[in-house]
Amino acid sequence: MTIDVFWRIPTHGEPSSHRNRTPHRGDWFPGDDTKAKSGSVGSGSDGANYIDYIAEIAHAAEISGFQGGLIPSFPMTDEPWVISSLLARETSTFRFMIPFQPGFLNPVVAARMTASLQRATGGRALYNIITGGGGPAQLWWGDSASHDDRYGRTTEFLDVLKGVWNGGPFSYHGKFYQVEDAGLADPLSKEEYPEIYFSGSSDAALASASKHADYYLTWLEPFDQLREKFDRVKARTQILGRKIKCAIRVDIVARPTEEEAWAEIEKGFNGLSREALDKFQNPDGSDSVGAARQRGNRPATINSYKDLIIEPNVWSGFSLLRGGQTNGIVGSYEQVAERLDELVALGADAFILASTPHLEEAYRVGEEVLPLLRGKTDTAILRAVG
Repeated sequence: MTIDVFWRIPTHGEPSSHRNRTPHRGDWFPGDDTKAKSGSVGSGSDGANYIDYIAEIAHAAEISGFQGGLIPSFPMTDEPWVISSLLARETSTFRFMIPFQPGFLNPVVAARMTASLQRATGGRALYNIITGGGGPAQLWWGDSASHDDRYGRTTEFLDVLKGVWNGGPFSYHGKFYQVEDAGLADPLSKEEYPEIYFSGSSDAALASASKHADYYLTWLEPFDQLREKFDRVKARTQILGRKIKCAIRVDIVARPTEEEAWAEIEKGFNGLSREALDKFQNPDGSDSVGAARQRGNRPATINSYKDLIIEPNVWSGFSLLRGGQTNGIVGSYEQVAERLDELVALGADAFILASTPHLEEAYRVGEEVLPLLRGKTDTAILRAVG
């Protein structure tokens, strides 16, 4: 069995380690005026800019055995479509996983954009379809649609995008989109349709994923919960006569020994303010089922980093250290590889891994962890796919 392993590109900037919030690399890191201090390490102008830094990360991931990378999309990042086209000229096999919310693009325009990128890069684009978590964060984007309407809109969007891809004429009359005799022109219509990684944990999300996704993508959760979630989405997909693979987005801290890995977490936790812990335990409102599932594993009282260990080598406080998802894997190189292999046994076919700082950790994880995975696709096959 082979599995696909992707890295993550920190388009939002990042600190130099989990235990040290400064200096900031890149020029987007929230909470600090780093845009005035651009450079390779955020310490002043040295001729390098943030594109140079994330290009280094893409290079590191490419030569360390990763198939490609997720390019995050948040209010405090550049646009992943643009970043992908910039990084395409800096890499040769690196594949770009582009996250976007379908409601913000017309599906025919999205098809033209994607086919153009496929043509320019030799088919290196993939989708991470996200439908939004609702609440204030969703309103930032100007989207007030209800939870289930957002997923209904996503399903229709992908119906249309796939319908026009092969040239048409294609017509569609749905609740959210109406298209008449549309279709991509040659040579765009001959490009490879992108693989779809689909995020979402609600019943509405699973219904949409089962129809369109190649990979169902989830954050790391307690392993028994993941098994149940994978079984549900695969059962729904089989009813439609399709097969779906499963992927997990997970942060890791891997070191030569388990003690060193937990020491990194402890130092990062000890540098947190009480305000940060209070916000972690009482987050802003959201109707995201996935985020609610993550919060459900948190203890009522947090006094030590150890309070957030929810399973062997699984820590549920990563969002305290760098934002994003909550759960991640901590341990020696061997332990991290073993836990990833356990997830493969549960049904995982792909991973999106990350660790801070992403540049050095791409080399570390690629050299020390990936070779230990029993299901890892070897480098020669990765480059042939790219």
